[in-house]
Amino acid sequence: MVSNRQSPRRPKVAPQRLHVPVSPRGYEIAIGTDWWSELAPALLAAVPDATHLVVISDAAITPSWTDPLVASLTAAGVRVDRCEVPSGEGSKSVEQLAAVWQQLLDFQTDRQSVVVAVGGGVIGDLAGFAAASFVRGIRLVQVPTTLLAQVDSSVGGKTGINLPAAKNMVGAFWQPHLVAIDTKTLDTLPDRIFLSGLAEVVKYGVIADAHFFARLEELADRLLHRDSEALREAIARCCQIKADVVVEDEREISGRRAILNYGHTFAHAIEATAGYGTFLHGEAVAVGMQMAAHMAFSLGRVDVDFVARQAALLEQLELPISWSGAEPEAMLPVMARDKKVSHGKLRFILPTRLGHVELVEGIASGAVREAIRSCCG
Repeated sequence: MVSNRQSPRRPKVAPQRLHVPVSPRGYEIAIGTDWWSELAPALLAAVPDATHLVVISDAAITPSWTDPLVASLTAAGVRVDRCEVPSGEGSKSVEQLAAVWQQLLDFQTDRQSVVVAVGGGVIGDLAGFAAASFVRGIRLVQVPTTLLAQVDSSVGGKTGINLPAAKNMVGAFWQPHLVAIDTKTLDTLPDRIFLSGLAEVVKYGVIADAHFFARLEELADRLLHRDSEALREAIARCCQIKADVVVEDEREISGRRAILNYGHTFAHAIEATAGYGTFLHGEAVAVGMQMAAHMAFSLGRVDVDFVARQAALLEQLELPISWSGAEPEAMLPVMARDKKVSHGKLRFILPTRLGHVELVEGIASGAVREAIRSCCG
């Protein structure tokens, strides 16, 4: 893994804006570098009638990011309450959600209030579900501070929590009013958490854009060094791909949105059987994508070059492609509870070539076991 890698000085870059035209109300994704001091007015412009904000944030990032944002919002004359949540996947729980609900009640939150989620994917999912469910729905702004959240979980409106035996099984579709991304937040991430997010970046190239995949091969070293220009380019393309898919299938009805879960059926089983927190989500996704690639190869859907090229990019980005502790008999029952299961049949997102994947059902359990074993090295 990377250690003590120094980040270069980040030149300030005003945010690029992408529009997500979901019905009945679209929203913008703003992607810039070192524009945190200007985030408060951008946030308030997205919800101009807001008089009460509840900032739900990761406790670990309070001094660096939450404190200055809250100060700016308070200076603008808005009532701001704060709810800090412990770091880690364990906070995506029924118990933590209940604690957030109680705080919203204590803050006298109502339908004119706005929840502002500041942190990684755990915070975005938890705060988003709290916003979707409290008084049957209040407005939400996503301020993702990890790469994984910036390219994936903050965009598209999926929110939720985990149950002890199943990841993301309880939640709601709840679109934000704004997604505000400052790549400078990535400078303060521990190496392992930053690298974890690169798995989701690779995913977008595999599922939707072969040219982007090739571009990632070119940018790999710059991404590892957290080059702000390379990061903005990658984040913007990922967000655009996800926005396009979400617009086509916001609530995962047609099956189109399911392509965003490439590798995730394996990944969720890896996380659950290893114990939540053993793997970071992106690490599990990287291994899960490689398992899916091996399955696609065994079914004759891709050639060996596809499997090798995906593995090479993941390894170039210092991501795992195998797990010695993978046990098919432990993972299969977890996979049977995956949200893509239909009438008891496992369904997988599998590639046919770089830039194109499909939802495939009716795969024999033997093929699943073999795919898992192929990445046990």
